[in-house]
Amino acid sequence: MSENQGLLNLDQLKRLAREDEIDTVLVVFSDLYGRFMGKRFDADFFLESAAKDGTHCCNYLLTVDMEMEPVPGYDLANWESGYGDFHMVPDLSTLRQVTWLEKTAMVICDLEDDKGHAPVAEAPRSLLRRQLAAASAAGYEAFAASELEYYMFEDTYREAHEKGYSGLRPTGWYLEDYHMLQGTRVEKLNQAVRRNLKLSGVPVENSKGEWGLGQHELNIRYAEALDMADRHSIYKQCFKEIAGELEMSVTFMAKYDDNQAGSSCHVHLSLWENGRNAFDGEDELGPVRCSEIFRWFLGGWIAHVPDVMVFYAPTPNSYRRYQSGSWAPTQLAWSHDNRTAGFRVVGSGSSLRIECRLPGADCNPYLVYAAALASGLDGISNQIEPPPHFEGDVYQAKDLPAVPANLAEATELFEKSSFAREAFGDSVVDHYTRFFRTEEAARDTTDNLWDRKRYFERI
Repeated sequence: MSENQGLLNLDQLKRLAREDEIDTVLVVFSDLYGRFMGKRFDADFFLESAAKDGTHCCNYLLTVDMEMEPVPGYDLANWESGYGDFHMVPDLSTLRQVTWLEKTAMVICDLEDDKGHAPVAEAPRSLLRRQLAAASAAGYEAFAASELEYYMFEDTYREAHEKGYSGLRPTGWYLEDYHMLQGTRVEKLNQAVRRNLKLSGVPVENSKGEWGLGQHELNIRYAEALDMADRHSIYKQCFKEIAGELEMSVTFMAKYDDNQAGSSCHVHLSLWENGRNAFDGEDELGPVRCSEIFRWFLGGWIAHVPDVMVFYAPTPNSYRRYQSGSWAPTQLAWSHDNRTAGFRVVGSGSSLRIECRLPGADCNPYLVYAAALASGLDGISNQIEPPPHFEGDVYQAKDLPAVPANLAEATELFEKSSFAREAFGDSVVDHYTRFFRTEEAARDTTDNLWDRKRYFERI
């Protein structure tokens, strides 16, 4: 893999600031939705102060809804405690140029309690760090990749809002899966994103048309799981901001239109031990040659889907995607290179990995990878066997367990899960239960476009 362009150390940032190549540093973290929150720093002041000492933000940012309204009922932050501060601690390994914005750099932060400076357990990046620490303690590194799909429109975000998200004009007018001619018509956006991601420390593989009108997919290179979650978040920010500059819009809703294909985030995951893929081995599991580690990781990942489904499908809109014959999984099964299965095993030898097709493009990547790792590591610890290998069309199977039907059901399973409480802690489960119930309560049965109004731009 080529050296990552765009990543900076502090000496490089000092030089670029001195030469007036960078004058602004975005200091950000992920909220529960996966949105970046934070501040814009003068580059010189960032170097003098925030790079070493961090900065602060109001702790209500992990308790607000999509409209930024403080939601009551959280223990982490509330009116009774006065909504104090979190300490934002820059992870300087994430410092990079942001080439789609003028003279700008970015750094991603971890959140700490402002008094004791312990990690904020409820912060999405903290959840993933905890699971990566558990993997490391067991001798593993986790490598991952996100495959995100999205829809593009000729309407600007402001125009879409003013139209009530009705009558939007997609960039395509026929299905363009792998279609090069139709894809050329949106290269002004896709090419700009590919170029700027690459120059901003997010290596890109390719982009292609997908199975909806104006739907595409852009793939970035796999990485260690925390790095991948950061790249995933930067990717979405980049896409939305470049689309805005081009007077277009893009949405990562899981199902923006019932008559069009849903937008997924297929996630690929493997564990590595002492520089080699720990999934590789000589055991036979259906048609797959693998190790016991692979078998048990797969078993745990599948077994715990009901416990953590909320992390794969975090909004009421997410569950509209799970339809038979839609390329989105409706039942729990694994298969080799079979796109009807929720768990598709691909690659062989050192490239052997598990592709989970459950998450939608609306997912928070830190939560997805935390859930996947917690599930798989528990599978290894308890030697959980996967179900038998499935061959054929999973949509036609009659005796396989179904994915949870809606967010209310998934939230109930999460709240009552002893596995989730052991893996993430009671405070985390209680916090996210409150969050997902807030999302479920936002459903407006009198307005069939309510979810576009809530999620079209901001998820």
